[in-house]
Amino acid sequence: MILTVASLKGGVGKTTTAIHLAAYLQTLAPTLLVDNDPNKSATGWQARSENGLPFRVVDVNQSLKVGRDYEHVVFDTKARPDKGELQTLAEGCDLMVIPTTPDAMSIEALMATVEMLKGLGVGQFKVLITIIPPYPERDGEDARAMLDANGYPLFASGIREAKVFKQASLRGMIVNQLKGQRAEICWQDYVRVGEELVA
Repeated sequence: MILTVASLKGGVGKTTTAIHLAAYLQTLAPTLLVDNDPNKSATGWQARSENGLPFRVVDVNQSLKVGRDYEHVVFDTKARPDKGELQTLAEGCDLMVIPTTPDAMSIEALMATVEMLKGLGVGQFKVLITIIPPYPERDGEDARAMLDANGYPLFASGIREAKVFKQASLRGMIVNQLKGQRAEICWQDYVRVGEELVA
């Protein structure tokens, strides 16, 4: 499976999603994460890891040579790709995962991304709501209801907002490598998304 994680907006958990979906897929079969972001966020995440990540991370320029050795390939992309880049990314994968936070600016960027993809005739994408604030806030539920009512293809699960994701990034780890119940709960968010991907 080839996955691309893309968004027209930064700060929506794109690299966190790419890293954690790659970690889930690695539990099933050899997985490669291709860092196609000029900021090299995934590469930096790996560099901060004491023991390395459970999957291989390579620059996009290395991906053609090594990609054939992996069952799953996940592309982390730059924020705000232009129309041509978005088309190339979409046509080169089995599914594009579009993360969005449940706030107005991110939802607007999501809608622009989806309109662009539809204009290009691309249909193999799914929206993942990320950084969902905890109860009693209803931002996540409200965003899901609005997107669902407008026919956006959504993952059944979302990703909660939690400090453990920032801690994992700072330490170059997958969230389930951190200790504590909260870390395991947050890992299960990505497990549910991963299970939906491969179902």
